[in-house]
Amino acid sequence: MHLFIPALVSLTLATVSLAAPADGTVIPLWPEGVPDARPGPGSEHVEGGRISNVSEPTLTFYAPAVDKPNGTAVIISPGGGYVCLSTEREGLQYARWLGTLGVTSFVLKYRLQEFGHPAPLQDVLRAVRLVRSRAAEFGVNPARLGAMGSSAGGHLTASAGTLFDHPAGKTGAPLDAISARPDFLILMYPVITMADPGAHAGSRRALFGNHPAPELLALLSLEKQVTAATPPTLLIHTQADQSVPIGNSLLFFEALTRAGVPAEFYAFEHGAHGMGMNPGLGTASDWPRRAEAWLRERGLLTAAKVR
Repeated sequence: MHLFIPALVSLTLATVSLAAPADGTVIPLWPEGVPDARPGPGSEHVEGGRISNVSEPTLTFYAPAVDKPNGTAVIISPGGGYVCLSTEREGLQYARWLGTLGVTSFVLKYRLQEFGHPAPLQDVLRAVRLVRSRAAEFGVNPARLGAMGSSAGGHLTASAGTLFDHPAGKTGAPLDAISARPDFLILMYPVITMADPGAHAGSRRALFGNHPAPELLALLSLEKQVTAATPPTLLIHTQADQSVPIGNSLLFFEALTRAGVPAEFYAFEHGAHGMGMNPGLGTASDWPRRAEAWLRERGLLTAAKVR
C-alpha cells in the first residue's frame, strides 16, 4: 500500500543523524518554505494550552517509555475547530499516554483559518511523509505509522486516511513521492461531514469561509471519500456531545463498513465534547483502555523491527 522511493529515502536518511531526537524536539514541517506563505501573519498566540494564528507548522517529538519502545508511531492532530489547537489537552496529554504504551508520538501544529483549505491537509500529509521518510532516525517502523485526532483534528486525521493521494495535498516537493497514507486511525469525537444537519458550522466556516463551493463541501465530507484503501479505524464519541453530533462518527463507521475496512466504534452515553482523558465520565473515561486493547489486538504494541 505504501510507495517507497529507495533513492529518495536513502538520500533523506543520509543527511541526518540516526540518533533519535530529544523528547520535546520541535521539527519544522516545511524547512524549504511554507506553501502559500503570507506576508505579515503576526506572531502565534499561546494561551491556556491553546495555540492560534499558526504560520509555521511543526511536529513535536515525544519519545516512548524508555524500557519498551515498540516501533509504532502516531501523528496527533489536536482539535479546535480549525481556529485554534488544543495542544495540551488533545496533543501533549495523548502523547504522554501513548508513550506509556511504547508508542512514539508527534504532535502536529497545523495551519488554521488564516489559510483555510487546503493548508491543513497539506500539513498533515507532509507530516506523514516526513516521519515515514525519517523513520530510522526516529526509531519507528514506517509501516506502523498511525494518526490520531480530536474534533476538527479528527476531521484532519480522517482526511489523511481518505485523501492521502489527493492532488490538493501535494506541493511538488520531493517528499510527495513518499506515501502519505497512515497505517491506522484513532478518531476522537471527530468532525466528519460538511453537510447539514450534522456539520460543525465553525469548522466549515474556518476551512472555506462563508460561501463554500459545493465541490469542496463534498470533497471534505469524508464519509463520501472512504474506500477500501482507508486505514483500519477506531472511533470514539459520546451521545452527550452537543458540539459535534455523534452522527458524524456514525456516518464514517457506516462508510468504513460498506467499504470493508476494519473498524471499531465506541459510542458512550456520557462525556461532553473535548472530554480528553477526564475522569468521572462514567464508562467514557475508560476509553484509553479500550483504545489500548484495540492497538494491542492489531499487533501495534508488540515490538517491531525498525527498518
